Amino acid sequence: MKRLASNLRELLKHRLLVRTLVGRELKARYRGSVLGFFWSFLNPLLLMIVYTVAFGLILNPRDEAIGGTWFYALYMFCGVLPWIWFSSSALESANVLMINGNLIKKILFPAEVLPVVTVTSNLLNFLFGLPILLAFIPVMGKRFTLYVLLLPLVIAVQYVFTLGFSLLISALTVHFRDIKDVLANVVTFWFFSTPIIYSLDMKALGRVPAVKTFLNLNPMTHIVEGYHSCLFYGELLHWKKLGVTLLVSLLLFWAGYSIFDRLRDSFPEEV
Repeated sequence: MKRLASNLRELLKHRLLVRTLVGRELKARYRGSVLGFFWSFLNPLLLMIVYTVAFGLILNPRDEAIGGTWFYALYMFCGVLPWIWFSSSALESANVLMINGNLIKKILFPAEVLPVVTVTSNLLNFLFGLPILLAFIPVMGKRFTLYVLLLPLVIAVQYVFTLGFSLLISALTVHFRDIKDVLANVVTFWFFSTPIIYSLDMKALGRVPAVKTFLNLNPMTHIVEGYHSCLFYGELLHWKKLGVTLLVSLLLFWAGYSIFDRLRDSFPEEV
């Protein structure tokens, strides 16, 4: 724990470097495009329009726990937006050390900065898309409540969880290159194991208790449910579940950073 605390203090000293690399990452993402950063707002807007047309006009999904078909599109978007942040961070982290091998081989460069930059840049993309979601909530007939003020807490829990997972994946992929290929399939399975296109309260899940128990063991379930509580239902977070998820996130961060720190000396040779 002392070594981890020391590493965290060193990481804080590199916050200016993180800020610079995040800025570079965001600029590189939209370099050469006519609209530039406007795509950060346009992509979520187009995604929300697609969901509204597909599930509000064409399909007619029935989930008694969610409500009408228009609400279904909003419910999905509340889960998809943070999921894109998590999945993009995980998949990009699998390659981030190898892509930046020239930086890793520099003696004084702190390698853990790279996963932090990946997760933080995807967080900013999520925050750019959040106003689109907030704008559609009243449009779809929902009302804001004071519980929307708890949204930063859910975002903080997801940041810790995503960063811990990204540190672990980035370190292991350097030695086991197959992880990045397996991860794409794992993320797809993980998506369907998270209540994004369905709710935990739907009757079909109640008839299969083992499946519901499995879903409740998924940390992303309670993170996504936190977004649904704050934004879609306008109700108080489930404190116990989110508290356990925070504890799991901190343990994952500790494990991920510890493994990363143990393997860091081998990175220059492997990349």
